[in-house]
Amino acid sequence: MTEQQILADGLRFPEGPVVLSDGSVVLVEIASSQITKVAPDGGKSVLVADCGGPNGLAMGPGGLLYLCNNGGFAWKEDDGFLHTAGQAPDYAGGRIETVDPATGAIRTLYDRCGEHRLCGPNDIVFDMPGCGWEQGFWFSDLGKSRARDRDHGGVYWAAADGSRIIEAAHPVAGGANGIGLSPDGRTLYVAETETARLWAWDIEGPGLLRKEKWPSPHGGRLLCTMPGYARFDSLAVTAAGNICVATLVTGEITTIAPDGRILDRIKFPDPWVTNICFSGPDMRTAHVTLSGTGKLVRMAWAEPGLKLAYN
Repeated sequence: MTEQQILADGLRFPEGPVVLSDGSVVLVEIASSQITKVAPDGGKSVLVADCGGPNGLAMGPGGLLYLCNNGGFAWKEDDGFLHTAGQAPDYAGGRIETVDPATGAIRTLYDRCGEHRLCGPNDIVFDMPGCGWEQGFWFSDLGKSRARDRDHGGVYWAAADGSRIIEAAHPVAGGANGIGLSPDGRTLYVAETETARLWAWDIEGPGLLRKEKWPSPHGGRLLCTMPGYARFDSLAVTAAGNICVATLVTGEITTIAPDGRILDRIKFPDPWVTNICFSGPDMRTAHVTLSGTGKLVRMAWAEPGLKLAYN
């Protein structure tokens, strides 16, 4: 296995890593309700404090960070691993926000789609330039779990200026989590958490997905389901089009081909492997969040990652 270098530790459930041009990594600490910057030498500084339930992050137009705010989780620790434990006692809904990394200023873009409140926005990806339609972003909504019930998750598209939001696929009963685009920008991938299923849709326009017929509940086509007990979290796509999915419980990054074959499973010493992103001149440096133990690790990857729209 390629050596896994611990870049930072002592983080409180890190997620949503974004690598900046200077090599530093901006990520969220969901359990600390803050956005943190990790320098290339591992030094940490707080970019924004007291921001609710920060979750997925993406660099967007105008040098702004776009944030999926899940509204907050309750927390529990088992066998030394921190993990989520349902909806926060003070939860009041989720939202999509912009964050100015220079000032820390936060602006709410969306907290609902039509008459429906956003429940737990989780992850986000921008359309590629030249996609053939109005460029915006896609995001997943995990929903919220409570002692006796849970929300359905969903998939949304939204304009970057806050002017328009579309419900693209609903319901994703096991919670829509990781989200990404194929290299040509024409296929949307979504990881469903509780079932460890990876779904795909062909994109026909802003917020418009080609739907499979019944019995698919949301019109997606099933690419892959993990064997045994596992759960899916965030994902990233490689330049070759493979989908690297953070896999909970088993503590892995699972690489899945566009045809659904499992190509590789890289193990980490943490059952809560939650996210991966790529950087470097050749896009073969991976940053992986190990959320149960609060670590950000860096390692060489076997293939280059896909360059994102604004990174």
